[in-house]
Amino acid sequence: MQGFYQWRVAGGAVEVIEAQLRDGEEFAKTDQDFFSDLLRGGLAKSAELEQQIQTCLDRPLKELSPVEFAILLLGAYELSDHPETPYRVVINEAVELAKTYGGSDGHKYVNGVLDKLAARMRSSEVNTPN
Repeated sequence: MQGFYQWRVAGGAVEVIEAQLRDGEEFAKTDQDFFSDLLRGGLAKSAELEQQIQTCLDRPLKELSPVEFAILLLGAYELSDHPETPYRVVINEAVELAKTYGGSDGHKYVNGVLDKLAARMRSSEVNTPN
């Protein structure tokens, strides 16, 4: 999420953003391959993912807070390119990020948007009974 946030706020090359994040103290605990895939893949597909996200929004994408944008981009990438992660896990992780880093009701917005997106991107999984 931090990488998407940084890219949204300050721009920059994915290599630079990734290198900066890898220098952080917390990075040692990170699944480095998964991290790189999420960051590089999400940014490589950002234009396509932004279009898909926009269809689920009630306002222009540019009006989202950088935190909500980063979380939604991350969630959209996981929904589209990581089918091994159940959609409910993707949404739950996004909601937890929004509760931690977002505005007071941002988690509700993120939840609603990703619910709609999951129904479109993973319709067979969403419509399968538990």
